[in-house]
Amino acid sequence: MSVKPASVSALFTGPFALGTLSAPDGPAFPALITPDGRALDLRAALGDPVPDLRGLLERWDDVLPRLHELAADGTADLRPLAEFRVHAPVEPRQVFQSGANYRQHVIDLHVAHRDTSDGRSDEEARAEAAEIMDRRAAEDLPYVFIGLPSAITGPYDDVVLPAWAAKPDWELELAAVIARPAYRVTAEEALDHVAGYTIANDLTDRATVFRRDMPQIGTDWLRSKNAPGFTPLGPWIVPTASVGDTGDLRILLELNGEAKQDESTSDMIFSVARLVSYISQTARLLPGDLVLTGSPAGNGMHWGRLLRDGDVMDASITGLGAQRNRCVAETP
Repeated sequence: MSVKPASVSALFTGPFALGTLSAPDGPAFPALITPDGRALDLRAALGDPVPDLRGLLERWDDVLPRLHELAADGTADLRPLAEFRVHAPVEPRQVFQSGANYRQHVIDLHVAHRDTSDGRSDEEARAEAAEIMDRRAAEDLPYVFIGLPSAITGPYDDVVLPAWAAKPDWELELAAVIARPAYRVTAEEALDHVAGYTIANDLTDRATVFRRDMPQIGTDWLRSKNAPGFTPLGPWIVPTASVGDTGDLRILLELNGEAKQDESTSDMIFSVARLVSYISQTARLLPGDLVLTGSPAGNGMHWGRLLRDGDVMDASITGLGAQRNRCVAETP
């Protein structure tokens, strides 16, 4: 099931974006989206059909000029977005997630998760977190872990809260989408491998982040982040040329109409380029892969209010559109 977006307007920057749509009872297909809220089926429009957006990204250098031509073609067979269901824009092979990449967010989490026997004041704990971040930034060592593609859901789909998730939380993030394969690239080269950007809400069950049975092994990202539907993605992939500088985009998440996260990407410790470069020193990034760049301050732990049945999350990032997801408690 899904909840309708607040508006069918595409609400993105630039002449076009890319999405994955389906007609009622029809298969999903790659689509070109126009700023006035219309869609073009790319299966036939490209002449040499691609099965999905990942297939399109694998041919990015050849396809990109043609996409610009189609966006400017006044005779193209464009149809209203309202006729279609909007899916997650791409099905990645790999999802790389950056943790602790927003200064204020790290401070909040450091204080919230400290041991109950810690007798220091909040101010002392925050000062310690600031020192840790300064050291990480100086050493150029982002914190990156792996997510599962099976956790991805659409930008307007319901999010099922598992019965075992005692503290489900939101984490809105800018996500980079890879086009050209990247392996051991420099930060200066990294953005040449990025096709565009989209929105990801990387939900986390705070109750299962840390292993209680074996604290010495640390975090359990499999359990806390990878339930089905825990990563609403999209609605669109907006090409890099249309987004421009990602260093000052507004990230806004509203819970039931009330702003909870409202921050700029300027608070990121490691830029998109540095993250992509760092990941590529170990892993080979492939077309369609996602690089989630971390979440700013203002999550549920900060507010003392976690997700529950019936909540509606409205999320947006400057120039990338907006998503809306309703939370539904898992039924026995």
